[in-house]
Amino acid sequence: MLRHEGRLRAFLARAAGCDADDLAQEAFVRAWQRAGDYRGQGSYAAWIMGIGWRLFLDQRRTARRREGLAGADDDAPTSTDPRGASDAAIDADRLLAALSPQERAALTLCFGHGWSHGEAAEIMGVPLGTLKSLVLRGRAKAQKMIGEGADG
Repeated sequence: MLRHEGRLRAFLARAAGCDADDLAQEAFVRAWQRAGDYRGQGSYAAWIMGIGWRLFLDQRRTARRREGLAGADDDAPTSTDPRGASDAAIDADRLLAALSPQERAALTLCFGHGWSHGEAAEIMGVPLGTLKSLVLRGRAKAQKMIGEGADG
């Protein structure tokens, strides 16, 4: 499991921001508790990443319920800490922060971590077509923001 730690933490940092370490730790605890549930279908790394993603979604839903934000904007960006990051990394963080959590996760998995569309769909628990739509929509939004930045 330790060989998957860095990849999971990096993914969750993009999706969840400051809660990434806690979410990753909980994902590894759940994976250990449910080790018997893994049946060898798909990669073990994707299975663990999926656990982390579902924990993020659960945490987000719970927080929204507690705050009474059931009708709030579902696409609110998560905060990132750009201290010590390069300008390019800060720009990438700003671009990703403007996307919905699902778009951000899809782009991070496919382009940032090199997962195939099929693997990313499995991790996120969405149909392949939905994942592809998330990637296309996220890329289009990012490209539009980049174009607007170049014009201004």
